[in-house]
Amino acid sequence: MSLRHFAHPGGGVYNATPDRVVFGPGSIAVLPDEVDRLGVTRPLVVTTPGRAEMGKEVAAALDDRCVGILPEAVSQVPVELAHRGREQAAEMGADCLVAVGGGAATGLCKGIAYESGLPIIAVPTTYSGSEMTGYCGMTIDGVKRMHESPAMLASVVIYDAELSRQLPLAVTAASAMNALAHCIDAVYLPSVSPLLRPAAIEGARVVTSALPAVLAAPDDLGARNELLYGAYLGGAALTGGFALQHAVAHMLGGSFGVEHGVAHAAVLPYVTAHLVERAPDALGRLADAVGTDDLPGHVWDIVVAARLPVRLSDLGIRAEDLELAVGIASGAESYDVNTSLDPGLTNPAPVTEEVVRSILSAAAAGHRPGRGR
Repeated sequence: MSLRHFAHPGGGVYNATPDRVVFGPGSIAVLPDEVDRLGVTRPLVVTTPGRAEMGKEVAAALDDRCVGILPEAVSQVPVELAHRGREQAAEMGADCLVAVGGGAATGLCKGIAYESGLPIIAVPTTYSGSEMTGYCGMTIDGVKRMHESPAMLASVVIYDAELSRQLPLAVTAASAMNALAHCIDAVYLPSVSPLLRPAAIEGARVVTSALPAVLAAPDDLGARNELLYGAYLGGAALTGGFALQHAVAHMLGGSFGVEHGVAHAAVLPYVTAHLVERAPDALGRLADAVGTDDLPGHVWDIVVAARLPVRLSDLGIRAEDLELAVGIASGAESYDVNTSLDPGLTNPAPVTEEVVRSILSAAAAGHRPGRGR
């Protein structure tokens, strides 16, 4: 179903988020009860190689109900991996997927559920917010293509800040910038419901406040809980659709192999600089909530303080790659389900190849953006 079928300029729609959200440190303890509540008996734990030990702990908590662990999730969800995961889930007789990790684990579960229809219980350990949406970006033939389906929306989400406590600071920072990108991209979408704009604004305030606190004190459970809250708000706000920021970041991830959160961080200051003149009211309200009169510069400062890349060369993107990148990010063919660069639906002004080229050129230079709202 095209995004055009459930959202339109001047309107806005609230796409329901997961049926049930459980929040709070230690809440992973309710996972067995949530499995029972769904009426399933054979959950499969899906995670990344780096989270395999945590996956084993979660599987152990499910006792003999757990049919196995699939520790193969990777960023950008290669479609071949999703197909293989679906086959493995069927072979194990799984009737539920438990995503343990960040966007990679949740994304693989979505890819499996897209055709199998298996319900998902998401246990986020990062701040991607992917668990709140029915969207999934899968890489097909070197291009990240967006898919949307109610089958990919988690039935239950369990937010337990204890599980993110050992997250490396670099991953924490990149993941938090992913959450901030969700908030900024969502706040100006013509397709976003009035119910969701306040969530995007509050999410930006929470993320920009909590991230410095976590970077200063990684074991601060309260600050990590706040970051999860910001991720939740950003993910919920993003249910209205995608826009310019995601088109550019998804291009970097799907076609150049840049990790998702890092890709968002690298281009967010420059996309924001482009947008402040075109959606001044929406981004002005967000800037006020964040406490700045220079939103693009403030975002750049946050990225630099988090020691994340702000220039494309730091991501391995060469000058000779720029035109290829412009073409991919500008092309609707990278979006199977919703056309990211439809100016009437998801962007406040027409987006041309020249606009994308200007943004990527600024990201190639890596300078702090000029003063904006």
